[in-house]
Amino acid sequence: MSLTRPKAILFDLDGTLVDTAPDFYDVVNSLRKEQGKPALANGTIREQVSNGGAALTRLTFDYPDQTGRDLATAPQIFLDQRQQILDRYLQSIGLLSGYFPGFPEVITTLEQQGIRWGIVTNKPRLYTEALLAKLAIQGDVVVCPDDVTKSKPHPEPLLKAAADLGLQAADCWYVGDHIRDIDAARAAGMISIAATFGYIESGDHPEHWQADLQISHPHDLITLLQATL
Repeated sequence: MSLTRPKAILFDLDGTLVDTAPDFYDVVNSLRKEQGKPALANGTIREQVSNGGAALTRLTFDYPDQTGRDLATAPQIFLDQRQQILDRYLQSIGLLSGYFPGFPEVITTLEQQGIRWGIVTNKPRLYTEALLAKLAIQGDVVVCPDDVTKSKPHPEPLLKAAADLGLQAADCWYVGDHIRDIDAARAAGMISIAATFGYIESGDHPEHWQADLQISHPHDLITLLQATL
């Protein structure tokens, strides 16, 4: 495909820009230990981090797959356990997290080339701001579920990010590690880029997400930008 140089690149947070999974390993397994349940492999926990607190609650407390997918109708005990996970996560947020290797160079390149960048995440603002502050990450825009009426895969958060930057959606690329990210980018009219180094679930196939592009390493973004010169 013929690429147009972006005026901004937007990123999903967990599993795309930042490797946040290590912060969750002890959160999940400490709660399982308290229940007398066996510890889960780090890789099993890692796969679910991009799916948010409800997915981690199902994993931690061995709920069926559909439990809590609609929080409005979820049992109160499920909601309480989800909050327990989030509270424990907040206590240790950012201690083991960091940019995926290569992203510091990518961010430097964007800033040197006058390309703005930001974050569009389904992570609530309380946890997003705590994480970014801990890691000293500061983009040009950050959009969280608190800022919109509908979260990804709806395009509203991506469209808000573009508008906050004073840009058209078509001026932006969006990078994410889940099909919801690609669906949101496509619906918003942005170039969609699948980050296959992220938290891809077993049996999932990013090549089937209909992303415009795929990257297997953050540095691939620099290569893509060079192709637009």
